[in-house]
Parts: sequence; C-alpha cells; structure tokens
Amino acid sequence: MSAPAYARPDDHEASHQLFQEHPEALAPVFEALVLPPPMKKDFHELSPENAVTHFPEHGTLFEEKYLAGKSEGKAEGKSEAILRALKVRGLTVPDDVRERITGCTDLDTLATWFDRSLTVSEAEGLFAGEAEETTAS
Repeated sequence: MSAPAYARPDDHEASHQLFQEHPEALAPVFEALVLPPPMKKDFHELSPENAVTHFPEHGTLFEEKYLAGKSEGKAEGKSEAILRALKVRGLTVPDDVRERITGCTDLDTLATWFDRSLTVSEAEGLFAGEAEETTAS
C-alpha cells in the first residue's frame, strides 16, 4: 500500500477523503490519546463540514489532548533530569523529595529545581525558601 498524499490543512474535503480511505494515518493520534484505533466505518459518519483534521489553535479535542500530553512529557523529562543530576553528583534522594519532584508539573519550577540540582549539597536544598504547597502541582 502506498502512502497517502496529504492535503493542505485548509482543504477539509480532501482531508476527509484521506481519513476515510486511510484511517491508519490517524492511528498515532488515537494511540497517544489511549483510544482504540480508528476504523474506516468511523469516518463515514463524518462530513467535511464538521471534521476538523488539523490544528494548532483550533480548540479541538485532539489539540487539547496533544498539548496536555506534550506538557506532561516535558515535566516528566525535567523531573528525570533533576533526579539524574542529583544521582550523578552522589546525593541521596529521600522518597518525599523524589515524590515532590516527580509530582510537580510546573515547568518553571522544575527548571529552577534543575538549576539548583547542579549546586545543592543535599537534595532537600532544591526547595530552599519555598513552601511545599506552592511548588508542587
């Protein structure tokens, strides 16, 4: 099977036809949303007028879930980097500190903690001068 030719984002009718004929093109999106893969029959009920197959800034459910997942992934990556820096520096990370780091979703806070992870003498020093309630998200 040859790869489908993708339509311009503003060509709704062509996009609709593409996804009717090749729903597997949306499989990665469905997988990221933890939904069952699309079937051809699912797209026959859509019309080009109500099927939005692109974003950004269109407020679609796909866009919302994609951006939320992207943000969660960034936070997870920053948390892992903080823990790795502390480990490489030979610092012990108590469970409560690990939970606070991995439970935080605020990217600015995680960036601050990463910077501190390069110089602190103990893991608890990441939170110096911060109240726990305001930094854990």
